[in-house]
Amino acid sequence: MDAALELFGVTKRYGDFTAVNDLSFSARRGKILGFLGPNGAGKTSTIRMVLGLVAPTSGTINLLGAPDARSVRERIGFLPEERGLYRRMTPIDAIAFLGGLKGLPTAEGRRRAATMLEAMGLGDAAKRQIRHLSKGMAQKVQLISAIVHEPELVILDEPFSGLDPVNQQTLEQVIRDLAARGATVIFSTHVMQHAERLCDQVVLLAAGSKVFDGSVLEARGHAPRALVLEGALDAADVAALPGVSGVTSEALEDGGTRFTAALGKGAAGQDALRAAFAGGLDIHRFEMREPSLHDAFIALTGGEAGQ
Repeated sequence: MDAALELFGVTKRYGDFTAVNDLSFSARRGKILGFLGPNGAGKTSTIRMVLGLVAPTSGTINLLGAPDARSVRERIGFLPEERGLYRRMTPIDAIAFLGGLKGLPTAEGRRRAATMLEAMGLGDAAKRQIRHLSKGMAQKVQLISAIVHEPELVILDEPFSGLDPVNQQTLEQVIRDLAARGATVIFSTHVMQHAERLCDQVVLLAAGSKVFDGSVLEARGHAPRALVLEGALDAADVAALPGVSGVTSEALEDGGTRFTAALGKGAAGQDALRAAFAGGLDIHRFEMREPSLHDAFIALTGGEAGQ
């Protein structure tokens, strides 16, 4: 079976509030899927249903060939958004203990814990109580705890939250390494840049409903390219160029202005540039900017996106 996870028409209601509405998607084995959307989009509610922590109001979920996550829990690794460790335990003991709950023998858990702590730069902290570690160090310990048993499916809920840029890079490499060894990785985030660098597939949610499911490249195709011009110009000059729309401006320190204009579907930026030069516009710099995943999400949701 190619899919590690499949959702079919999954809906979750809490009274009159619909947190997730008719959601269907599948995650392929050995791939990285970004489950994206702003806070409150329904990401965490979906993850809780996938893990069997709450039941869907309607729809079905297939996880590693099973209809119930509890029957395959030893094959799943999960990092919750709300972090929590036994603060008086040491990292090596905590990791071995949590691995044991997933069927990993204690001795093997301690051996793997020591190796993974060393690889993440925490070798010297292996036997210090977790309450004495920094927040970033504790988050690394919890991440190791989620994957020490070498799960087939890894689900990470907002894993980059609270990490500094260096630790964010470390986590990105961990995710790549998991996929390289054949694990399926699903991570939720409202920060598009991480998904843009990592994902084979993205599922975009807004207000509980799916608005896109496909590759990052396909998602970008829903947003326009932009023409960026800097110089002694005014908005009317830029707006009059062929194929441009939605002109925004930003004052520069040298006294000039930077204008960003969306290019209409099928419009060639070269035509706009030729018209600008033919009209004698005072242009100091120009750039053709390809859309980002953030741009795509804004286009797909009508303006609601993460940072």
